[in-house]
Amino acid sequence: MGEDVEALERRLPLIEYLRQCNWKGSPVGRSEFVGLCPLHEETKPSFYVNTRKDIFYCHGCGQGGDLIRFVQLSRHLSFRQSLACLDLQPRPAVDSAAVLEQAATFYQQQLDHYPEAMRYLNRRGVHDPALIRELEIGYAPGGSLRRHLTAQGHSFDLLRQGGLLNVNGSDAFYQRIVFPLRQGEHLVNLYGRSIGAAFAHRFLPGTKGGLYAWEKVRHYPEVIVVEGLFDYAVLRQAGFQNVTCSLGTHLNTDQFRQLYDGSRTVHLAFDVDANQSGQLAADQLAHRLGAHGITARRVLLPEGQDPNSFFVQGGDARQFQSLVEAAQP
Repeated sequence: MGEDVEALERRLPLIEYLRQCNWKGSPVGRSEFVGLCPLHEETKPSFYVNTRKDIFYCHGCGQGGDLIRFVQLSRHLSFRQSLACLDLQPRPAVDSAAVLEQAATFYQQQLDHYPEAMRYLNRRGVHDPALIRELEIGYAPGGSLRRHLTAQGHSFDLLRQGGLLNVNGSDAFYQRIVFPLRQGEHLVNLYGRSIGAAFAHRFLPGTKGGLYAWEKVRHYPEVIVVEGLFDYAVLRQAGFQNVTCSLGTHLNTDQFRQLYDGSRTVHLAFDVDANQSGQLAADQLAHRLGAHGITARRVLLPEGQDPNSFFVQGGDARQFQSLVEAAQP
């Protein structure tokens, strides 16, 4: 045979094979699904699949076993014939977006269960439950992502390749607030913001995508661009709908093209930090946009502040709007 039994079953989990056969199962726990039995006629679901153990059992017909046993029973083949049949099975394409979606959903489900995560959000001035849901903000407590995703049929190697797990198999976003990054409806990356000083903030490997939530603002004649996602969140919470985020001071090619593809005024509300890196980046970006015929203005926040700290320290929407209106070329 081309593959040994263990390698074959790692490559093709039972749940994935059943889904290829159009079996529909509903989750009944962390690692179990139930549906109608493919091996006999029934009207009440009694066919259970345990994704952690990679086995099935039907309470209706009493049959159970692993992937190879299921192929034997469903196709009336011998053990060796079943192995040969599975050995020829096309290797499933890795849908990295689906893995990211499941990870993002898992993180969102964790948020309410960890008071330290909610305290951090409140400290950063983000407290509107509707906005938190809209932005799909989650939390990575660590210790359970691997179990959750492998129970869904994803291999350890896939999760490592995608950057979701470290070399030792632990959650790469451990103790971080997690923001999903989308281009349109497609999830392209995750950003993790550490809630303490022990861990760096991080993206997964690969692109960070375009400007954050660009589809919501691309038709506005005036757009506010901020550096960070907490800057974005507090402005949205304060009622500013025409705001987007560059996820740092250095725009990639797609982000820059989004800003000059159209006729608009761009207000750059970058950090006013001690080393002037934010304002220097805003100056350079304003000149680049001007060369493409886009009016760009720099919003001058108080010394040492960014939009997030401006609101956390007592600023309000009216005061910020005044700064936008006083923005300089």
